[in-house]
Amino acid sequence: MNRRRFLKMSAATAMAMAAFSLDGLPPKGGLFRASRALAGTNYGPMNGSMGARETTSVCEMCFWRCPIVAKVRNGKLIKIEGNPKSPVNGQRVCARGNSGIQLLYDPDRIKYPMKRVGARGEGKWAKISWDEALEEIAHNMNKVKKKYGPHALAYFDHGASAENLREVFMAMGTENYTSEPAFFQCVGPAALAYLETVGYIATGTRQYNDMPHAKAMLLVGSHIGENVHVSHVREFIEGLSAGSKLVVVDPRFSVAAGKADIHLSIRPGTDTALLLAWINYVIQNDLYHKEFVANTCQGFSDLKKEVKGYSLEWAAEICDLKIADMKAAIKMLAQASPHVMIHPGRHSTWYGKGDVGRHQSYAILSALFGAVGVPGGLYFTTPVKVGHIECVEKKSKAVAPVDVSLKEDSNYPFSSTFGTVTADIIKAINTSKPYPIRLLGVNGVNIMQTIPDPYETMKAIKKLDFIFCEEMMAGETALWSDIILPDAVYLERYDGVYAYEGLTPYITVRQPVLPPMYEAKTPYWIAKNLARHLKIDGFPLPDARALVNHDLAAVDLSIDKLNKKGGIISLPANPYRTPKNLKIATDSGKINLSVAAFEDEDLDAIPKFQPAPAPPKGYARLIYGRCPVHTFSRTMNNLWLNHEVPENKLWLNDEIAGQLQIKNDETVVLENQDGKRSNPIKVLVTPGIRPDAVYMTHGFGSKSPHLSRAYGKGAADGYMMTNTVEDPFMGATSKRTNFVRIVKNKSILDIPEIIPIPAAIPKFKLRKLAADRDRQKAGAKPQYASAGDFSSKERRGGE
Repeated sequence: MNRRRFLKMSAATAMAMAAFSLDGLPPKGGLFRASRALAGTNYGPMNGSMGARETTSVCEMCFWRCPIVAKVRNGKLIKIEGNPKSPVNGQRVCARGNSGIQLLYDPDRIKYPMKRVGARGEGKWAKISWDEALEEIAHNMNKVKKKYGPHALAYFDHGASAENLREVFMAMGTENYTSEPAFFQCVGPAALAYLETVGYIATGTRQYNDMPHAKAMLLVGSHIGENVHVSHVREFIEGLSAGSKLVVVDPRFSVAAGKADIHLSIRPGTDTALLLAWINYVIQNDLYHKEFVANTCQGFSDLKKEVKGYSLEWAAEICDLKIADMKAAIKMLAQASPHVMIHPGRHSTWYGKGDVGRHQSYAILSALFGAVGVPGGLYFTTPVKVGHIECVEKKSKAVAPVDVSLKEDSNYPFSSTFGTVTADIIKAINTSKPYPIRLLGVNGVNIMQTIPDPYETMKAIKKLDFIFCEEMMAGETALWSDIILPDAVYLERYDGVYAYEGLTPYITVRQPVLPPMYEAKTPYWIAKNLARHLKIDGFPLPDARALVNHDLAAVDLSIDKLNKKGGIISLPANPYRTPKNLKIATDSGKINLSVAAFEDEDLDAIPKFQPAPAPPKGYARLIYGRCPVHTFSRTMNNLWLNHEVPENKLWLNDEIAGQLQIKNDETVVLENQDGKRSNPIKVLVTPGIRPDAVYMTHGFGSKSPHLSRAYGKGAADGYMMTNTVEDPFMGATSKRTNFVRIVKNKSILDIPEIIPIPAAIPKFKLRKLAADRDRQKAGAKPQYASAGDFSSKERRGGE
């Protein structure tokens, strides 16, 4: 589809995606296939309020958290729409937002507290009462603390459900009260790079980039259009509709690449080489915004000197790109200065050592173009001041002293700003260094699919004295837990005040549409009552509704007042600054083109290209991304969403497929560099992926038989990630440093090397397994490892 047709179709497609019928699927001839979901159910007309009670709230089907309106009739939730008063999504919600109904009514939901009765990982539990569950958790927390000290307790957290329970861990005195895998395995390097360069975190749960007013945009591996965050996609479309040019750097022909003026199909692992060559080209050809750089930036002379050796000619061989294409792309961006959007991206844990530098390079390009605090560039947040109450008093949350701190004495000098490094907690469990960790609480995290090398995670869990989780669905985390606490779905609870600080600031709240089903409890109730069992003073307010009203009172609002205003109020925005009044919240007071804080820690103040090892002979690099109707593993069991995309596919270059005699939709198995094998996965033969890489969407291949729709469907990229490299700045763990080959009909097929690898890029060295070494000594052919710790039944053909 060309750009013109894409823009013409965008509005119609968005409306169609929002217009699900009550079974989520239009009648014959509609957008989706027919379905038997809710067959025979007649809810009446679809127009208007549908005779339903309407409640405004906030979606949690992904982290974007769009304002919504939920419609309830006869005690049943029948439809979810966008809040028409929302300045970011209006009445629109994506497929996931629509499908919150099926999360609420999923028969596989965890319905009551459960205690493990089988082995960890076996998924056998017995129903127990809430008092029994909380007392069991409290007993083990106190027992572990008494035996090993408070730091033997650790908490993996993510999402709105996690905040209240975090207060309980803090009150126990542990320094490991927050270790968010979604940070250390996702946005961490990008957050640090922007914080130290431009003085604020320009990307995270929200991304502060002004695409609607951009005259040109650069996306590096950013999958806009496939992540489907409604306002994000709308802003992207607005910018393109207004005539913005688009440059996309991606080894895959993504949705965004299909809309690009220039698509650079780069060699994976060489993005920073291209960026540094571009920075040098901009400086050498006087394409930078001289006034902005002189008045607002520091370190320009050092930057100019450092990048002088990075030429487009050099980058062409490293990146496998044409000089003319690279030059045309950077000129296109420079001509739009200062209204140019160098998109900061979000998921940044790609290769480990160079990840902070890559995002630092994005920020430097933005600064050179003067694209900070101006329309079409990075913009500044508009702080929205709401109230806050400490559920546990600060004096009761003091971290206990420790001889060697896992958090503060980390090998990664910038990690403690964000929490305890996820990988360090796994290592401490397995090694007891610098101290033992023996109890783990998990909330909102699929620790098997989020943290690289799940086999190390399994080994660690087996060594724990106790592990518990607060979850809605019995996924892989629940399989390994001793106690499972049923969390209320976002449609059943209050969750605090949501204050959006972007281009169109607003205040709204999440509030329950219906009371919790089964024996599920709200996160506030769970944390408050666990604190009671632990004899922790805190949680002074009776419930989460009172907590929300307390926070709203700071802006002279209450839940009732907000509801009378349509559940949301918009506020004035202040996103732009004039260069003369531009104050940067860095130590230097300016945008840091060279970061002294990095240099103080013997790290690169200015990015340098550090090549990621190329695939070894016979392998391709494994890359991954998003599915537009799913949120990782969280939604794979959802009836409507699973119906649309039940499994992922392996993108395989058509030339490679031809040489290996693999046809479209054939089923294969992947084997990684350490001999670990995937579930079976179907192949998508396409010219839209480079020959030296394969691609799959993340979140599929569930190992939990308690998820009746998701179990065993597709392959999990996470189970292929056994080779990791830690970022030296803040300890984030790489996820694109793994390589796979193909197994078809039990025969291993080596992937041919079509594109030569420059001498400047080393090849990854295969690690031979101990069993291989023994077999080779005996003159036998190497034997690779099987899929891991799960039984063949649980793997569903993973061998």
